[in-house]
Amino acid sequence: MLIAGFPAGPWGTNCYVAATGPGSECVVIDPGKDAAGGVADVVREHRLKPVAVLVTHGHVDHMWCVAPVAGTYDATAWIHPADRHLLANPMAGMSRETTAMLLGGSYEFAEPDDVRELTDLQELEIAGLRFVVDHTPGHTEGSVTFRTPYDAPSPGAADVSEVMFSGDLLFAGSIGRTDLPGGDHLTMLQSLKSKVLPLADDVVVLPGHGEQTSIGRERVTNPFLQDL
Repeated sequence: MLIAGFPAGPWGTNCYVAATGPGSECVVIDPGKDAAGGVADVVREHRLKPVAVLVTHGHVDHMWCVAPVAGTYDATAWIHPADRHLLANPMAGMSRETTAMLLGGSYEFAEPDDVRELTDLQELEIAGLRFVVDHTPGHTEGSVTFRTPYDAPSPGAADVSEVMFSGDLLFAGSIGRTDLPGGDHLTMLQSLKSKVLPLADDVVVLPGHGEQTSIGRERVTNPFLQDL
């Protein structure tokens, strides 16, 4: 399995490209601001063909380049219906400070030509990969995570049962903020309790910001999970 990730834009949002291997179809996860160039570099390097764009939630730092990337490669965009409106109106999910930072520029957002909606526990078979969708509201009403089985690229590699693209639900040592429009702290804690804690310790977590971690590490060290 091939997973390439890079931080993009002023918010350092992690964008990921996942495929079964070089020379195959792939999915792009959370192409935020300034991510289109990085996606193109990964696609070119590994001879990939993007066929889907998966969006963990509708905040602009995660979906700024969804329409350009989907349009460039004629790919389908997937998002939870509770956040779909943010594709065309991302300002509705921003804080006053973020909105003020963007004022002065001329930005137009629109849905990609092909948008499909996600449901809880849905299984997506895309590009030879299988993703399980978990609806994890709290950061936004339509936040989701994507889990996929992980096949080690070489014998002797560390045992990893799954990889979870966690968006802004779970970070190394922290969790997503809940003070933005659509956020709710109690709902976030319930999502962590019901969707994160039951997972195996060897699940690798690839978050929306910062370094990768694992469920086992966060179960022991993340202060937000200690009382759950």
